[in-house]
Amino acid sequence: MYAVVDIAGQQFKVEENTKYYVPRLDAELESDVSFDSVLLLSDDKETKIGTPTVDGAKVSAKVLEHLKDDKVVVFKKKRRKSYKVKRGHRQHLTRIEITKIG
Repeated sequence: MYAVVDIAGQQFKVEENTKYYVPRLDAELESDVSFDSVLLLSDDKETKIGTPTVDGAKVSAKVLEHLKDDKVVVFKKKRRKSYKVKRGHRQHLTRIEITKIG
């Protein structure tokens, strides 16, 4: 069984008992969160496609940790103009574990 869920503006294909990195959520560690915007729900027999979401479907997850992603370096340069700019950032992520799809 799997589902396609909209989490913080991004779509994720999730399965039960698996861990995912998602954009930072406003939730405490070890707390349970639920996502109501399920776009697709599929089991072995049938597939339900939402218009835009599946009615009554919900995905539950547990927050495992908050962390930062690897650094992304943004480097800009223009030839023969002595223009160089080096900047970077690290995305804030949350690691969750899907506990129930229903």
